[in-house]
Amino acid sequence: MYPDYQIPEPFLFNPLKHHLGFIREFIFYKTDENSDTDKFSLIKELKHLGTSVMDVYKGPLSIDNICQEVEEYLDRKGIILREPFSLWTGTNMNDFRVISLSDGSQWTLKNHDNIFRFIHLFPARGSQYSFRVKANTLKSALLYNIIIGKDYISGNDINNVRTLLGLSPIKDTVDTEAITEMIELLRS
Repeated sequence: MYPDYQIPEPFLFNPLKHHLGFIREFIFYKTDENSDTDKFSLIKELKHLGTSVMDVYKGPLSIDNICQEVEEYLDRKGIILREPFSLWTGTNMNDFRVISLSDGSQWTLKNHDNIFRFIHLFPARGSQYSFRVKANTLKSALLYNIIIGKDYISGNDINNVRTLLGLSPIKDTVDTEAITEMIELLRS
């Protein structure tokens, strides 16, 4: 099953950036022998992950569970509609609120200027069940697992996928280790 399902409104949530379970499903689907994965479409899709850092949730809650719990929280507070929500979070770029879910994880909620998807949702920085990763590290590890997929990870193979992404080759062992660790984490 392709993990490209719709996030329920009013949420804006990118599971390829923020949910480890979804990322693993994405890799599984893209490497399935029945998949019609086009390398160039895949690279275009991965470029949407951006270039900064992100927090990835690795806990037990599914995306549906997360959205449901956030919706229930906001409904109990009477702020599930656009206007009360934006008043609660604030509308400036640096305004946000953090809430806790049933598993103890914390989630950041920001106002997004969209009529239908006004609740921007992502794991809170330093939250239980989350880790921080550079976007280029995640993109490199994703593409490695989908295109190369070998058990033995070499610097040359990593640099080959980075070239496909338009990224410069890595020479720093710290960056190589970070990508290798991410490749292994995505395989688990």
